[in-house]
Amino acid sequence: MNKITKYISRYWYAYLIALICMIISVALDMLSPQITKRIIDDVIIGGDMNLLTKLLIGILMVGVGRSIFGYIKELIFDLVSSKIGCDIRRNLFRHIQTLSVQFFEKTNTGELMSRVKDDVEKIWAALGFVGMLIIEVVIHTSIVLYCMIRLSPKLTIIPLIAMPIVACIAIFMEKSLGNVYEEISEENAVLNTVAQENLAGVRTVKAFAREKFEISKFLSHNKRYYELNMKQSKVFVKYNPYFQFITKLLPVLVIIFGGSMVIKGEITLGTLGAFMEYSNNIVWPMEMIGWLSNDLASAFASNKKIKKILNETPVVNEKEDFTLLGEVEGTIEFDHVSFTLENKTILSDINFKLESGKTIGIMGATGAGKSSIINLLQRFYDVSEGEIRLDGVNIKDLSLKELRRNISLVMQDVFLFSDTVTENIKLGKREYISKEEILHAVTNAQAKDFIERMDNRYETVIGERGVGLSGGQKQRISIARSLAKRTPVLVLDDSTSALDMETEHMIQKALNELGNTTKIIIAHRISAVRNADEIIILNEGTIAERGTHEQLLQAKGLYYKTYMAQYGEHLKSNTMAV
Repeated sequence: MNKITKYISRYWYAYLIALICMIISVALDMLSPQITKRIIDDVIIGGDMNLLTKLLIGILMVGVGRSIFGYIKELIFDLVSSKIGCDIRRNLFRHIQTLSVQFFEKTNTGELMSRVKDDVEKIWAALGFVGMLIIEVVIHTSIVLYCMIRLSPKLTIIPLIAMPIVACIAIFMEKSLGNVYEEISEENAVLNTVAQENLAGVRTVKAFAREKFEISKFLSHNKRYYELNMKQSKVFVKYNPYFQFITKLLPVLVIIFGGSMVIKGEITLGTLGAFMEYSNNIVWPMEMIGWLSNDLASAFASNKKIKKILNETPVVNEKEDFTLLGEVEGTIEFDHVSFTLENKTILSDINFKLESGKTIGIMGATGAGKSSIINLLQRFYDVSEGEIRLDGVNIKDLSLKELRRNISLVMQDVFLFSDTVTENIKLGKREYISKEEILHAVTNAQAKDFIERMDNRYETVIGERGVGLSGGQKQRISIARSLAKRTPVLVLDDSTSALDMETEHMIQKALNELGNTTKIIIAHRISAVRNADEIIILNEGTIAERGTHEQLLQAKGLYYKTYMAQYGEHLKSNTMAV
C-alpha cells in the first residue's frame, strides 16, 4: 500500500486548485477590514457620503466571492479526501486478503474491523475537513499578520507574543493526547472483538447461559473505553481554558493599547477598527489549534495502526516464474512430508500417492493431523520438510490461484455467506455455473428437497453463517457448492458429520459416480471411507496403518477398534438374531 504522501500526490492538481481557491477566499476576507477602515475614516469622519455606496457594494462583492471560492474549496477537499479514503480502505483490504492464515490466527476480527473502518475514517478526516482547516489556519494567520503589520507594526507585537504561547500549549496538549489516542484505538479494537465474538457465538452463549458473564465482560471493556475517552477529555479540558483566556485577552489588549495610540494620533480610528477586525480574525485560528491538534493526533495514531498491518507480509508466497499446469488430471503425492508449527510437530514423514480419479480416506483421533494434510495441500501453510506434488509438480512451483481453483474443499466448519442459496452455491465459479449445474449439484448433495420447500427456493437469503438452517442443511449446501465447482480434486473434511446415515449413504453414492475426480475424504465415520481405494490411519501425526477396508479389518489395529466401536453392537444383535 502507498504512503499517505503518494495518495496526496496523486491528486496534487485538485489540492492545488483548492489551495488557490482558499487563498482567494482568505484574501477576500482580509479586504473587509480595509473597507471598514475607509468607512470610518472617509465616510463617518471624513463625511464623504458618495463613497459609502461603493464601499457597501464592495462588502457585498467580497461576501459573494468569499462564499463562491469557499464552497469550491470545501467541495474539492471533500471529494479528494473521499477518494483517498476509499483508495486507502480498498488497498488495505486487498493487502489483508494477501496475508496468510497465520496472520488471521493471531489477529482478532474486531481489530481488523477497527483498522478498516474507524482508523481509515480518521485519516480520511485528516485529509479532508481537518486538513483543510489546518492549511487555512496557516494561510489565514499569515495574511492577517501581514495586514496587521501594514496597519501598525507596533500593535502587531501583541498577537505576535500571544501566538507562540498558544503554539507551545498546543504542542504540550498534543504530546499528552498521543499516548491516549493509541490506547483508545487499541481498546476500540478489543471492544469490537468482544462484541463480534459474542454476536457470532450467540447460540453458544445462550446454550451455556453465559449472558450475564458476556454482559459483564463487554461492560468492563466498555468502561475502559469510557475511561480512556474521559482521560482524553480531561487533557482537552485542562488546556482549553488557556486557549480561551488568551484569545479573549487579545482583543482587550488591542483596544487598550490601540485606543491610546489613537488618542496620541499615532493611528487613525479607522485603522484601529480595521485592526480590531483582524485581531478577531486571528482569534478563531488560535481557538481551532486545540481541536485540530486533537484530531490530527488521532489520525497519526490511526495511521500508525494501519502501518502495522501493512508491514505484515504473507508467510506463504508464490514464485514469480510459477509453472502453469493447464489441464489438471488430479494426481496427488505427499513425499516424506513433515509439518512443524510453533516448534510443535504436527505431521511427520507422511507418504502417499493418490492417482487421478482415485479416492483416499483419512481417519484418526482428534488432533492426529487430518485437517493439517488439507491445509498443506491448499498451501494455507507450507511443509517443513518434503514435497507435495500435483500432477508431478511441486505445489510450491504453482500459482496459488491455479492450485486452489483446481481443488474443491468442503470444510469441517461450514461458512455460508449472507446471500441467496444460489449465490452461495455459485461461489466457486460464480460467472460460469449455470442453473442446470446448480440443480444437478444440489440433487447429488441431497439438498434439493429442503431448498425447494423454502419460500423463495433458490433465491432465499439464508443469512450470516447460514442462520436459519440446521447443521445438516448447511453441510449439504456446502457439499453442493463444491460439486458445482467441478474441479479435478475434491476434498471433504468431515463434511457429513451432521447428516443421518441414509442421507450420507446417498451422498456417498453420488460421490462414487465422480469417476474422473480425485477425492480425499477425512472422516470419523467408517461409512464415509470404507469404499475408498486406500485408507490411512493417522496417529500423533504419523501414518499408523494403511490399506483397504478389508485389509485394515484383518489387521485388527486402530481401524478395527474404530469399526467395532461404531458397529460392534449392531454386529452382536445380528449374531444373536441368527
